[in-house]
Amino acid sequence: MKNRVKKHLPNAITCANLFSGCIGIVLAFKGELIAAAYAIFLSAIFDFFDGLASRVLKSFSGIGKDLDSLADMVSFGVLPAVIMYQLFLQAPQINKVSSWLNFIAFLIPVFSALRLAKFNVDTRQAENFIGLPTPANAILIASFPIIISHHNRFYTPYLLNPYVLPVFVVVMCTLLVIEMPMMSLKFKNSDLNQNIYRYLLLLFSAILILFFKFAAVPVIIFIYVILSIIQFKFTSPVLISTPQNDIKKS
Repeated sequence: MKNRVKKHLPNAITCANLFSGCIGIVLAFKGELIAAAYAIFLSAIFDFFDGLASRVLKSFSGIGKDLDSLADMVSFGVLPAVIMYQLFLQAPQINKVSSWLNFIAFLIPVFSALRLAKFNVDTRQAENFIGLPTPANAILIASFPIIISHHNRFYTPYLLNPYVLPVFVVVMCTLLVIEMPMMSLKFKNSDLNQNIYRYLLLLFSAILILFFKFAAVPVIIFIYVILSIIQFKFTSPVLISTPQNDIKKS
């Protein structure tokens, strides 16, 4: 019984990630974007703990890895795309630009699928990522309706701009598949020198969230990308080409 729980617990948590993503899609299509955004945050929590559970319990499997990617495709690919689609529909004068422009939002699941498929076969991503992780992109998009709700006057002209939104989608899709190393937040030890950029990201994130709450999320993602660039600018390429010895959950 104990071995069965050990074997299936990570996959059960992954299924919770998928379930949350499905509920979020329904909420997003109903126009309840803030609730849909919280579904992404909940999925991200499940996504973190399924990987943690698999490492702690040493329960690695090909099925677990594929199931994780399939769940991420729904929660961090389709769901943020539906939220973005609804934001396009709310953008003033969107029809004067193009009545078809809102469908560009569905490039997000297309490039998310490419990102996840690439992760599953790319042996360079055992320690770090190549391209922006799909949860980071989804959390960024999830922050938009909450930011609009709490800081309506200041941010709405930018976040619901029919010219800014398409550019944003294209930039984020590019970051998902770009051949650029991004640091993982997995700590193998507490050594300061080895984890300095991770600690800096956590420090900046804590300070920004304390003062700006959800409005800090776009800045945190930007800092994450910049710190990743700085880290690997001064790091040997060997660190991003380490063979993947174990089958791990993303």
